[in-house]
Amino acid sequence: MTDHSKPVSRESGRDAVAWYSVAVLTLAYLFSYIDRQILSLMVGPIKRDLDLTDTEFSLLAGLAFALFYTLLGIPLARFADNRNRTKLIAIGVALWSIATMASGMAKNFLHLFTARVMVGVGEAALSPAAYSLLSDRFTPARLGRAIGVYSSGVFIGIGLSFIIGGLLVSALEASGGMSFPVLGHLTSWQATFVIVGLPGLLVAALVLTLAEPERKSLTGEVAATRMSNRAILEWLRGHRRLYLSHFFGFAMVTLLFNAILAWAPELFIRIHGMERAEIGIKLGVIAALAGGAGILSGGALSDWLTRKNATAAPIRAGLIGCACLLPFAVAAPVMRTPDTALLLFVPLLFFASFPFGPAATSLQIITPARMRAQVSALYLFIVNLTGIGFGGTATALLTDYVYRDPMKLHWAMSTIALIAGAMCLVLLALTVKPYQKAYQSLLAGEP
Repeated sequence: MTDHSKPVSRESGRDAVAWYSVAVLTLAYLFSYIDRQILSLMVGPIKRDLDLTDTEFSLLAGLAFALFYTLLGIPLARFADNRNRTKLIAIGVALWSIATMASGMAKNFLHLFTARVMVGVGEAALSPAAYSLLSDRFTPARLGRAIGVYSSGVFIGIGLSFIIGGLLVSALEASGGMSFPVLGHLTSWQATFVIVGLPGLLVAALVLTLAEPERKSLTGEVAATRMSNRAILEWLRGHRRLYLSHFFGFAMVTLLFNAILAWAPELFIRIHGMERAEIGIKLGVIAALAGGAGILSGGALSDWLTRKNATAAPIRAGLIGCACLLPFAVAAPVMRTPDTALLLFVPLLFFASFPFGPAATSLQIITPARMRAQVSALYLFIVNLTGIGFGGTATALLTDYVYRDPMKLHWAMSTIALIAGAMCLVLLALTVKPYQKAYQSLLAGEP
């Protein structure tokens, strides 16, 4: 009788290591979004204490974070493609956690802007390296689910930031702030930053327990030691149609997402008169459940289409999500009652999250192994500079300078959703054919 126990045991062990990596990286991603998104629950207190306009606040939530998050992403990704990825991620987690706590010590706009810049610097180390690492742990037919689980950290983190932020800020507002050893007495929003930033230091230590896997090509072969800058540029130049339409197509989804989500709590507080804690809990639950389910579903659909040998399967999965998203994104902000608006936020956040897993998965599949992190960083540079850097600000600019009325916030959100959603559909449709061409090139053993 043949003994199959050892091969099965080895396979099970590899699966356990792979999914442990997913779990730890998802936890890190979750905390990154708590630290990033918590700001949106503190619009009122921060504007009051620092005397800011909507546009100035949007710069704290968008440009301050996106500026160095995007600029440093590419050199950090170059490091990730050639050095130890887990150590890089751990340093990044520790840095953004310390910067979040430093946000709680800000006394003016410049101090807070600088602290949010440093949050972006820390977070720039995470996703390119994480995508690359997961690509070496999973086959292409299983990668969509793994990246979907990792990406669910976005929406669980956003959900928790809304829930924690709503409850914490309301409680601290009622008590007049909080006193800390050494730091002294802090206002409600300052104390919130310190409290949510501290656990990230433990997450950084946990990341160091991850093993560094071998880097593998699409065909499963161990990748060469490194790729020269010339080889990387030649690959990008030869597939520029693919990368440009991919990057800017998914950038439009990100812009739409941020234009709505950055102002979603304030929409219900300002337009519908809801309490901060109440809307924080409700939006938090919707974001965590609907957003988490959507991103897992997008990854699962991408894997299913890949197994069925569908042409450009991840891109088609992203297109389906964007097409379903558009009507809900336009309608939800302008609903007359908060209950109807909240009801529409369920499919809105489900389909808003749906394309992000396929977006990252598609890049890992059609990019050579030794440049995956760098191409991911270039993708994040464009997507986040557009989406995070300008999404929330686009809404604020329409509110302040087009509609010229803070009570027209909902119309500004809906307008941005319509424009960005339509552009997304056109650009992703243009990505399908060049994606398939790049896929065939890699299968044929080209760079």
